[in-house]
Amino acid sequence: MPSVLWLRRDLRLHDNPALLAAAAGAGDDEVVVLVVADRRLWAMDAAPRLTYLQQSWRALDEALGGRLVVRVGDPATVVPALVREVQAPAVHVSAATEPYGRRRDAAVAGALGGVPLVATGSPYAVGPGLLRTGGGTPYRVFTPFLRTWLAHGWPAPAPTARTARWARLTSDPFPEPPAVDVRLPRAGEDAARARWSAFVGDRLTRYDQDRDRVDLDGTSRLSAALRFGELHPRTLLSDLQDDTPANTRFISQLAWREFHADVLWHQPRAAYHSLHLQAPEDSWAQGDEEAERLAAWCAGRTGYPFVDAGMRQLLAEGWLPGRVRMVVASFLVKDLHVRWQRGAAWFMSRLVDGEVANNQLSWQWVAGTGLDAAQYVRVFNPVTQGLRFDPQGAYVRRWVPELGHVPGPGVHRPWLLDPPAPGYPPPLVDHATERLVTLEGARRLR
Repeated sequence: MPSVLWLRRDLRLHDNPALLAAAAGAGDDEVVVLVVADRRLWAMDAAPRLTYLQQSWRALDEALGGRLVVRVGDPATVVPALVREVQAPAVHVSAATEPYGRRRDAAVAGALGGVPLVATGSPYAVGPGLLRTGGGTPYRVFTPFLRTWLAHGWPAPAPTARTARWARLTSDPFPEPPAVDVRLPRAGEDAARARWSAFVGDRLTRYDQDRDRVDLDGTSRLSAALRFGELHPRTLLSDLQDDTPANTRFISQLAWREFHADVLWHQPRAAYHSLHLQAPEDSWAQGDEEAERLAAWCAGRTGYPFVDAGMRQLLAEGWLPGRVRMVVASFLVKDLHVRWQRGAAWFMSRLVDGEVANNQLSWQWVAGTGLDAAQYVRVFNPVTQGLRFDPQGAYVRRWVPELGHVPGPGVHRPWLLDPPAPGYPPPLVDHATERLVTLEGARRLR
């Protein structure tokens, strides 16, 4: 009897332990490779991610010779119906780790009527919830988590299931995502592997120096591939054996993603609720003021060029460099005094790589409300950040055409121009003043 491989955040044929388990369970029979367009997520998820997901499914279908099975509906109904259709002895998955995925899988397992839902592996090198402190408690701080994560290690990439045969079944049409005007990267496992190979061969050696330089192409741009499981982090880690500064830094960035997943595993409320308070309730913008500030920030019209360039890149590409994510998040929370949840929700509505754990916990880190919050109040200066990481203003001029005529680093202080740049707004707030407001709020809370 054929076994069922239900793919979610593991849209690849290489380094996929769940696929190996499904192939072994099928024996001499075929494997049904299934994806489910969950009606609930399709109605709620961001258009850029749905578009990328559909493209990734199409790439996977091509790799399977047209044998990807697409079904539309509630997984708790669709998956058991398929199991009955093919008389499958088991459904194989990569373990879900986020709150919604865990609830969904529990519902599916309960509806399978005794057919096991077999979870093998996870989207992470070290599964969330596996690591504990010496006292047996979950980790609350990144650095000791990193040490234990490195010491724990991870297995080598799983071998390719070369003898697996894919079943051909009737399939629902690929659901159409909402229209979106975003320049997306090419989706699919082959594209992701090619992008990683090019990065390793060309830019990895300078990653430690260039990753924060937003005017340079210094990052891997693999966050969407990791989010959808077109590549597994274990695959990347296997190519980072040498103890070089660049490799060490890249590994640390992968570990941050795993730390955030671990925190969310133990603290599901962190997706929407602050784990610590860093400002009293009366320090947040309210009503029309909050709405106006949030709208200006979302549109890239704050009058701070480095912030505005980032927000416009987000609109155009559904992606941002990590450095820019931190700066624009800090500006919303610490300068405009808008709650981090508003910014996190906007990011999730636009990011192709948006995943709950990494997005929400990264926002909490910047806001100072997460478990790994700094002992001091961290406030990024949008001007000095721009001067440091876009020293000649090339990034700003690319995304803020109103300032395209301003040469050199002067583009980061357009309020000093005489005459002012036509069409570009004056600063929405004064950073020096709002920084003091933020510090005073933290002092009052203490």
